[in-house]
Amino acid sequence: MSEVQQQGVVAVPASGEPAPRQPIIEARGLIKTFGSVVGLDGTDFELYPGEILAVIGDNGAGKSTLIKCLSGAMVADAGEIRVEGTPTVFRRPQDARAAGIETVYQSLAVAPALDIASNMFLGRELRRPGPLGSIFRMLDHGRMRSLAGQQLQELGIGTLQTITQAVETLSGGQRQAVAVARAAAFGSKVIILDEPTAALGVRETGQVLKLIRDLRDRGLPVILISHNMPNVFEVADRIHIQRLGRRVAVVTPKTHSASDAVAIMTGAMDGAASPAVH
Repeated sequence: MSEVQQQGVVAVPASGEPAPRQPIIEARGLIKTFGSVVGLDGTDFELYPGEILAVIGDNGAGKSTLIKCLSGAMVADAGEIRVEGTPTVFRRPQDARAAGIETVYQSLAVAPALDIASNMFLGRELRRPGPLGSIFRMLDHGRMRSLAGQQLQELGIGTLQTITQAVETLSGGQRQAVAVARAAAFGSKVIILDEPTAALGVRETGQVLKLIRDLRDRGLPVILISHNMPNVFEVADRIHIQRLGRRVAVVTPKTHSASDAVAIMTGAMDGAASPAVH
């Protein structure tokens, strides 16, 4: 590490202006069609370090298609995705995961009959060292439970009785917490949350929103897809608005109200007057 880095000095170009922030992940001109149906019509996207970016839009606006392209569940027909400035092609979800991008879908994709630790390491199970793991393929349950408990503790999730508790015995909010904790454990760059508060009560919604803030505070930028405007305006730093397959505006809770965002989303207000704020 250089002396400048050690002293925490921010590099400033000769012009005297601070160097522009580089997005963690960005997209340029993404196009995705399904026959005659246009999912994405040249949409752009930027997620910056240390922020919660909400993605909103009416049904058919293309927000789900956008997120699927960013998470590797779909491949765009045209356009470019960059991760930390490097052009990247995600052909499957495993490619996005390898790049440090984890997604929690609304369905959660948990195995109800398995315990919390097993769900945390679902598809990434740890095997015991030596021949027991390499030859007999025995799982290291003790290590997985220890690491899962540590991760839940770091995220401040203290409402679970035991790490060996079956997920089917948990409430909706607790299941969401397990899914988010799993994403945080393996997502080194970006966490994508798809409608994380859907079908949750007021108390559990508050717990999940706190968890989202905690992820940001730990340095993990979060992409939040939600229809719940109060939730969006409570936690988001910036709000990406999709309409008819394109990004029409990027606003902040400081510059626009929830009513403004809905008006832009539906076309009642011109989003062109809203700059893509950084």
